[in-house]
Amino acid sequence: IHLSDYPVADESMIDAKLEEDMEAVLQIVALARAARNEGNIKNRQPLAMLYYNCEDKLSSYYTDIIRDELNVKTVEFAEDMSSFNSWSFKPQLKTVGPKYGKQVGEIRTALAGLDGTAAKKELDSTGILTLELPGGKVMLGEEDLLIEQAKVDGFVAQSYGGYSVALDVRLTEELIAEGFVREVVSKVQTMRKDADFNVTDHIVLTAEGSEKVLGYMKAGEDTIRHDCLADDIVFGAPEGSVKEWNVNGEKVRFGVKVVG
Repeated sequence: IHLSDYPVADESMIDAKLEEDMEAVLQIVALARAARNEGNIKNRQPLAMLYYNCEDKLSSYYTDIIRDELNVKTVEFAEDMSSFNSWSFKPQLKTVGPKYGKQVGEIRTALAGLDGTAAKKELDSTGILTLELPGGKVMLGEEDLLIEQAKVDGFVAQSYGGYSVALDVRLTEELIAEGFVREVVSKVQTMRKDADFNVTDHIVLTAEGSEKVLGYMKAGEDTIRHDCLADDIVFGAPEGSVKEWNVNGEKVRFGVKVVG
């Protein structure tokens, strides 16, 4: 290797648009993961929808990547993200006091009565929030304001550097059921690894415990069989390598053993 010439980069092969789109994907995924963390929702719990906004709408090739990375059913571009965000403003007294003194009370009252979404848009686009007050016009920069983002029921929103996302965190019974099945698959795969099974080994899975978990397992039996290489799922006393688990707050015991 060290006696070979280094390859010469062919800069004509650089795909600037691909790099831009993948950067958008990375930023959107990072923000959505932060939204999941804020909403205290595990990555294994499927969600219905992610809305995003950035400079350009992404093609389905990239939204499919986002969908798979974030375990959401649908990824949709939103021209206007204002319905997912609610903003409130207060004066930063350390800077506003020395600048405007007697007008601080007026400023506080005016900020409390603002349309938060419109004010945030003005601040983001111009860098200044202008208030026409009885005591005279006031121009406030971001350093003059205490800005709080309030949650909109059913959504968790995040934004940074020109990228915005809103994650629909409302869970239907169908999504909850799928989340339980994914948790079961994860636990069984861990047990396979701990038992030192070969990745191609087919198993028999036995389970007992929470009727809620067992009910979801019966409904999602085909998925569990496929993902865990389980030739059979028996609901009864666990056999083989046995372990008790907490599955989304429900206690259950699984047993795994190699077929034959």
